[in-house]
Amino acid sequence: KASTWEFRFHNAAMSILQKIEDIEAEMARTQKNKATSYHLGQLKAKLAKLRRELITPKGGGGPAGEGFDVAKTGDARIGFVGFPSVGKSTLLTNLAGVYSEVAAYEFTTLTTVPGVIQYKGAKIQLLDLPGIIEGAKDGKGRGRQVIAVARTCNLIFIVLDVLKPLHHKQIIERELEGFGIRLNRKPPNVTFRRKEKGGINLTTTVTTTHLDLDTVKAITSEYRIHNADIVLREDVTEDELIDVIEGNRIYVPALYLLNKIDQISIEELDIIYKIPHCVPISAHHKWNYDDLLAKMWDYLSLIRIYTKPKGQLPDYESPVVLKDGHSSVEDFCNRLHRSIIGEFKYALVWGTSVKHQPQKVGREHILNDEDVVQIIKKI
Repeated sequence: KASTWEFRFHNAAMSILQKIEDIEAEMARTQKNKATSYHLGQLKAKLAKLRRELITPKGGGGPAGEGFDVAKTGDARIGFVGFPSVGKSTLLTNLAGVYSEVAAYEFTTLTTVPGVIQYKGAKIQLLDLPGIIEGAKDGKGRGRQVIAVARTCNLIFIVLDVLKPLHHKQIIERELEGFGIRLNRKPPNVTFRRKEKGGINLTTTVTTTHLDLDTVKAITSEYRIHNADIVLREDVTEDELIDVIEGNRIYVPALYLLNKIDQISIEELDIIYKIPHCVPISAHHKWNYDDLLAKMWDYLSLIRIYTKPKGQLPDYESPVVLKDGHSSVEDFCNRLHRSIIGEFKYALVWGTSVKHQPQKVGREHILNDEDVVQIIKKI
């Protein structure tokens, strides 16, 4: 049964791929001007819909995926992406081997779960995402499941060979973009609300250079949305508007690791250092790992909170790690145990988030990195 399903799925994927190619060719042929903006908007929306179908084929059915999901352990998860033989494995083994005990997981489908590193008190899971590249977004190989795991990562390391980086970088970015993963970008500042009647209402608070009402209507009509309020608070492109309508996009920070710097000159290294989101390293010689780990910590934007039991010293060994933006006292309590917030009276906080040391705070108080917290319960 599985084989017939695979065959059917393969056929469906091929026809979708054909459609995608046709649309891309037509977009390349079409000149961009006011008269064609409606048509181009429609094509872009069609393209986004086809890509979504590739990742999640219509009709459900099909064999259940063979247990591919990796249990999420630790406080954050980093996925490694890269072409074969750029030094991913060396880097992973070194990082996980030098900074922690590697757990020997037996995973048949995902070839490696190399391990967890301990850094600044946080446990960070490192995942090698194999086979993401070779046409993964077209449903080839195990690509789709690998991407499902990639979408749960808090940070993506794109490992490149410093001697041939640009071409590879573009291919990897294109694959990840095709899956609705947006690297180093903020979600567009757009409000999109469907309604019962009244047509498409477009309000802009800035001058827009990419979108006008016609283009917006072209995109929404492709999604069969004929009544909606859309507010643009920044100058967004057609693709960003489609991202908002699709609503399943994931915005992940990414770091480009340029490996094999032992093969280039110092002058070239100086230039590489100026590229944004890049860290030059040598996995083999273990050069520049400390810089890599520092950058990793910045990009993960985690917040460590130390607990202080009543009448004892703070526990600086095992902090509670929260995500930036979800670091209220309530988040802290829920991270410890769900039942605590019910008995919560107030918290005493020492650290940079309060004026007085200690200070009584309520559950809405936002904590900073390395604050010390003591929870006082109702009696």
